[in-house]
Amino acid sequence: MRNRVVVTGIGCVTPLGADIETVWRRLLNGESGVGYTTRFDASNFPTKISAEVRDWDLSDVGENPADWANQGLHTRFAVGAAKKAMADSGLDLARIDPTRFGVYTGSGEGQQDFGRFTMMMMAGLDGGTTLDMVKFTQKGLEILHPVAELEQEPNMPAGHLASLFNAQGPNVNCLTACAASSQAVGEATELIRRGEVDVMLAGGCHTMIHPFGVTGFNLLTALSTRNDEPTRASRPFDRDRDGFVLGEGAGMVILESLEHAKARGARIYGELAGYGSTADAFRITDTHPEGRGAIRCIQMAMEDAGCGPDQVDYINAHGTSTSVNDKVETLAIKQVFGDRAYKIPVSSTKSMMGHLIAAAGATELILCLLAIRDNVVPPTINYENPDPECDLDYVPNTARQHRCDAALSNSFGFGGQNVSLLATRFNG
Repeated sequence: MRNRVVVTGIGCVTPLGADIETVWRRLLNGESGVGYTTRFDASNFPTKISAEVRDWDLSDVGENPADWANQGLHTRFAVGAAKKAMADSGLDLARIDPTRFGVYTGSGEGQQDFGRFTMMMMAGLDGGTTLDMVKFTQKGLEILHPVAELEQEPNMPAGHLASLFNAQGPNVNCLTACAASSQAVGEATELIRRGEVDVMLAGGCHTMIHPFGVTGFNLLTALSTRNDEPTRASRPFDRDRDGFVLGEGAGMVILESLEHAKARGARIYGELAGYGSTADAFRITDTHPEGRGAIRCIQMAMEDAGCGPDQVDYINAHGTSTSVNDKVETLAIKQVFGDRAYKIPVSSTKSMMGHLIAAAGATELILCLLAIRDNVVPPTINYENPDPECDLDYVPNTARQHRCDAALSNSFGFGGQNVSLLATRFNG
């Protein structure tokens, strides 16, 4: 026997807002959070657009932004989403065992400051061609802030969250590319199932909207260059897609054992019933062309949940808007579900909020839970030109009322990291 795991709190900070109901409304309205990049001067980059978190700081959740000035932007997003999730859950920290409360994040690296590194290099070269390590180091000691440097480490958000909520149980971070926060939720679920903890705060945070992040993805030709039409740039499954749009933010959920949640009379959004995790074992940046890892991952999540192909009502696709990913994910869905694949609504909310990278999976799981709550599925916007290789029902452009008792969330990351989560309506 294993413990059943339910979701009792949700919170997010995204390019479409930081209030769950606002984000959900904007998604159902088909609004886009993509615009011109303002975090840095992107005018000389092939991609000049992104989905930024705008007009938000930690005062939104009662924190003094000045107290977090040396922490990374990803940490600030995590704190915002986590405090919202905790408040939403109604958990009374004074009434739970802190040693049975843990944190599991899928968080990316902190924001990279290459301006300071450039200053160090210029000092070390001092107009010459040979690097003087003494001058290089001296300049670094002058301008680098030790706390800010430490905060670049991807484990730091999890540490801050543990301190905020006195979570003395397991504290873990994984960074499995775009599957990271989904993997964090899945692994946190397993900790509760095994009885090691009662409560887990799980999710992820990330921003790669900085020169290094954009440069890397541009070199991989993975980003859209539809700079003249920012809101139409992310177009998953559309024939004319040309790459994804970088987003940023955080998504966090509160997971509890069913017994613990019922004992305190918690509101339950749904049950985390299935978790699958695989690797393509193929290439660093390419998914396997036959979708072998994705196929097995979806199958594992369904088997874990005891859910047959005819019981899945909605799929929130990884749906990045890249040529290969969308084609292979479509193939994987058809291989798993057979003819029924054509009857399941499949949508990519990355069409509206961009790709939140490590934070994407947990955020999209939250959207699956809202789809179950409201029996409505969000659209894939900018779907205008059908692709013969992407021939499923992608809920084009307009949200749809649809009975949803089981929703599958796919996260297929660079390096062939695959995670599928299956959320179901809680029925007691």
